Amino acid sequence: MQNLENQNIELQLLLQAIYLKYGYDFRQYAKASIKRRVLYHLEKHHLSNISQMQHRLLHDVAFFDSLLLDMSVNVTEMFRDPACYRVLRKEVLPALKDFPHIKIWHAGCATGEEVYSMAILLKEMGLYERTQIYATDINEKVLKQAKEGVFPISRLRQYTQNYQKAGGTESFSDYYHAQYEHVVMDRKLRKNILFSDHNLATDNVFGEMHLILCRNVLIYFDRGLQNRVLNLFDEALIKSGFLCLGSKESLNFSTVTEHFDVIAKTEKVYRKKNEEKT
Repeated sequence: MQNLENQNIELQLLLQAIYLKYGYDFRQYAKASIKRRVLYHLEKHHLSNISQMQHRLLHDVAFFDSLLLDMSVNVTEMFRDPACYRVLRKEVLPALKDFPHIKIWHAGCATGEEVYSMAILLKEMGLYERTQIYATDINEKVLKQAKEGVFPISRLRQYTQNYQKAGGTESFSDYYHAQYEHVVMDRKLRKNILFSDHNLATDNVFGEMHLILCRNVLIYFDRGLQNRVLNLFDEALIKSGFLCLGSKESLNFSTVTEHFDVIAKTEKVYRKKNEEKT
């Protein structure tokens, strides 16, 4: 019991040290999830306790960078949860087609697979040329990979199946070029994507968005941080703008629940009400 108590105190001090030294705020992440990732990193580097880890990260930037990669959430794939993309194709994007310019924010984009999925969807619906996509994440290493648009060829079978299930209308192979063990996404898909560093725990909003996607990120935050982020999205969206969350996430019991209508309950797609907040 004493060891567990000490470990929890060390974890709090570690997260505070990361925030003070590097500006990354994990203090309101779900404790069980963040602790699991810290302990994994502890074992990987053969350290005896979290206090040793804290001392090392304060004096070794490279060590912190490797820890950040373990602590941030980078699980993603092309057309992840295809049913969600079918809703985007059939109900969301058609509602945006009359805007002369469309702005979309992918918050927590990880290595970018879902950003390119959106670019493909927009292209097939004839909307890409007048759309600006903002793709953000806290981790510069995964952002670099996202910008490059290079993915293992071993994943292509799953990506192709997802694309087909999502209602793709073309040949998925038209959107990438194979190079040995990797594929490179078509550069035409990248020209309207702006990849940028952004921390949902501490940074401000991107304003006047027509659609925000933040999928499978909120589940790693505690309730307070979830509400902070959802209020950021509420502020960033135009009236009648759309919000898309992950399959295990919801606006239920959040501070912004009353500001949105449910468009697709199972796929977690919402639309901001076209009225002033009360």
